[in-house]
Amino acid sequence: MSAPAAKVSKKELNSNHDGADETSEKEQQEAIEHIDEVQNEIDRLNEQASEEILKVEQKYNKLRQPFFQKRSELIAKIPNFWVTTFVNHPQVSALLGEEDEEALHYLTRVEVTEFEDIKSGYRIDFYFDENPYFENKVLSKEFHLNESGDPSSKSTEIKWKSGKDLTKRSSQTQNKASRKRQHEEPESFFTWFTDHSDAGADELGEVIKDDIWPNPLQYYLVGTALSRALHPQQLWEKVNFITELMLQMCL
Repeated sequence: MSAPAAKVSKKELNSNHDGADETSEKEQQEAIEHIDEVQNEIDRLNEQASEEILKVEQKYNKLRQPFFQKRSELIAKIPNFWVTTFVNHPQVSALLGEEDEEALHYLTRVEVTEFEDIKSGYRIDFYFDENPYFENKVLSKEFHLNESGDPSSKSTEIKWKSGKDLTKRSSQTQNKASRKRQHEEPESFFTWFTDHSDAGADELGEVIKDDIWPNPLQYYLVGTALSRALHPQQLWEKVNFITELMLQMCL
């Protein structure tokens, strides 16, 4: 027969348990310290990656400029390209009243320029032909981010012609039957140039810079006879083909 197991007192059990807890806490603390060290290395690599990504963005931003210039020259050959593009864009069109559309028929060119270091901001320029609304040939809005990360914006003062200030138009709505859209007219698109209340979250500026400017052709073609005649897949193939053609003409 085997010898009977020795009895372990409750005091001994508690002592062993306390020792295990101390060991466990020590291991956890060491693990936390090691995790912190590893995390510091990850953060360092992320910071290094951000710096290198920024350099790549700066490089390709410069390489894209001749293509943007050539694209602008080609767009200039298409009447009402930019007003059509804006009207066809779901977010921008929601900001356009009928008189805004009329004024934007004189818009001949749009340019987005990111500042050289990219992260400090960008500028959007709108070029207009002579028109009955304002004297300016160019309307611009700039967005800046200072070293402390505080956003700000500034823009061209619009020199409205007498009685043509669209930002002060009457709030009375026209007869619905005479309107293109069956809802109340929105605030004028041109109030955007005077709104600097939240430069860090300027939705219209971001939409133009990040969505429209990279490929305005895709929005210009929406709703055209060409787009209605084509299956969606064919339409996008056509957009890609025209874009490729425009790029080849730049070479």
